[in-house]
Amino acid sequence: MKHILTLIVTLLLVLPTVLQAAGDATPPARPNILWLIAEDMSPHFGCYGEKTIQTPNVDKLAAGGVLFERAFATGPICSPSRSALITGMYQTSIGAHHHRSGVGSEKIVLPADVQLVPRLFQQAGYYTSNGGYPAMGRGKTDYNFEFDPGIYDGTDWKTRKAGQPFFAQVQLWGGKIRDVAKQIAEARKQLGGATPADAVPLPPYYPRTPAILDDWAATLDAVRITDKHVGEIVERLRTEGVLDQTIIFFVTDHGVSHGRGKQFLYDEGTHIPFVVIGPGLPRGLRRKDLIEHIDMAAMSLALAGIPLPKAMQARNALAPDYQAREATFAARDRADETVDRIRSVRTERWKYIRNFLPQRPYLQPNAYKDHKPCLIALRAAEAAGLLDEVQRQLFAKARPPEELYDLAADPWEVHNLAADPAQAATLQGLRAMLDRWIERTNDQGRTPEPESRYDSDMAAYQSRKPDPEVAKNIALMKQWAREGK
Repeated sequence: MKHILTLIVTLLLVLPTVLQAAGDATPPARPNILWLIAEDMSPHFGCYGEKTIQTPNVDKLAAGGVLFERAFATGPICSPSRSALITGMYQTSIGAHHHRSGVGSEKIVLPADVQLVPRLFQQAGYYTSNGGYPAMGRGKTDYNFEFDPGIYDGTDWKTRKAGQPFFAQVQLWGGKIRDVAKQIAEARKQLGGATPADAVPLPPYYPRTPAILDDWAATLDAVRITDKHVGEIVERLRTEGVLDQTIIFFVTDHGVSHGRGKQFLYDEGTHIPFVVIGPGLPRGLRRKDLIEHIDMAAMSLALAGIPLPKAMQARNALAPDYQAREATFAARDRADETVDRIRSVRTERWKYIRNFLPQRPYLQPNAYKDHKPCLIALRAAEAAGLLDEVQRQLFAKARPPEELYDLAADPWEVHNLAADPAQAATLQGLRAMLDRWIERTNDQGRTPEPESRYDSDMAAYQSRKPDPEVAKNIALMKQWAREGK
């Protein structure tokens, strides 16, 4: 009976896609595939319900294509997320789960059966490029493993041979625009003005202090300028006469870089926009089923008629026989010098988070994040006694081993039900689901990172730009490890 119900649900989710796609024009045999990947950005777009700002270009893509309402990154930090995306594999399965690992003398090599998406496109005769917008110089890779730079033929699809299809990535600054005062000032100049800080809504776990409001307004302005960039890229495709031959994906690498966003497994850190539009695809379809950002790899290859590698964990959510995911999974491990291990499973209604280092505070020392304006503002508000009970949770000196949230009743994930006897069966079921995923996907986080590799990576960081704060944090990480904390 359970299998029959699952099949019925899958058909209800996928059938609209099949029917709507059937009415569209026949797609080219080898369409161009374009990935637009923005950094550090949650779904603060009009098509996702954002009302404070206008995002006409991404909204237009959604109106003419497919919008996935429940898309989630498998990691809330750049390099693990991007390592997963470019392989269609969980970063935990391929040993790429620690942020910017393998940068020192001890390198990480992918398993033999894992193939990079650009290489697969190359082998199929596609021109591959990876550029950073707007200059279209070398685009961000940030992969946590050794790879041949030759997987990319260039930085711009304009240098391909006449008539050659392209697989292109364009890396957008996204949420990082707000990190530099000069950038955000220029962005607001281009947009004709700034978003009024007093008009922005905030999640209940952030205080409405001037500094937090200003930062959130800057975040929304970063969304606005990203939307502008998307429109410019689409217009370029139209001018070049290839828009009707190109399938465009718009995603972000993970959620917004804020207190409970980037580096954490709450929805703020993992929920991403995911829109796809192009010839042969449904128009104006909103999908409510769960997908993972790695699924973009499988969809792209399938749309180009390229067979998926047997080892690939990504799924083609556009296939007529697609079986919807029962849940999405995510992992957070070391971020730069800061050691951690968190895993989560999310169904449509429930989020289960397991903290493997519960003795440590949520806000472990981390030089990168501690210098963010949002963290500085949060710490100032906490020191001034301006936080309520919900807002103080992030400053707890230790974490619960398990967190359980009813997303239907508590979409902000602030009421932990893990200790609620009424939810014991739900907790047990999600706990077992996560255990099975860890085993099935060979989660390499079960084995602590070798100290020699940690030392190797830290030495590489410090050799580039010595930082006493990072050195202090490294010493603390080692001390806590010796103490079993």
